[in-house]
Amino acid sequence: MTDEEIVLSFALTRLDNANSDLDLEEVAALVVRRLTPDQVLDLATRNLATRDELRGALFESAVEHVLRTVLTARGPVD
Repeated sequence: MTDEEIVLSFALTRLDNANSDLDLEEVAALVVRRLTPDQVLDLATRNLATRDELRGALFESAVEHVLRTVLTARGPVD
């Protein structure tokens, strides 16, 4: 899953849940829940590599990677 696909999936998930008061981390968790196990593993692996760690919780690491990607794409807050 590319960074562009992550951002797009995040945006669509956020639109699908526009009526709820979900924070960004909860939306990222919904994105990860919709992925295949291989995709979740890939995101978690990329997150752990970014953090220079060898171990971590699979789901939480994947959610963190989605959130990190979206926040990076958003750029700095004014």
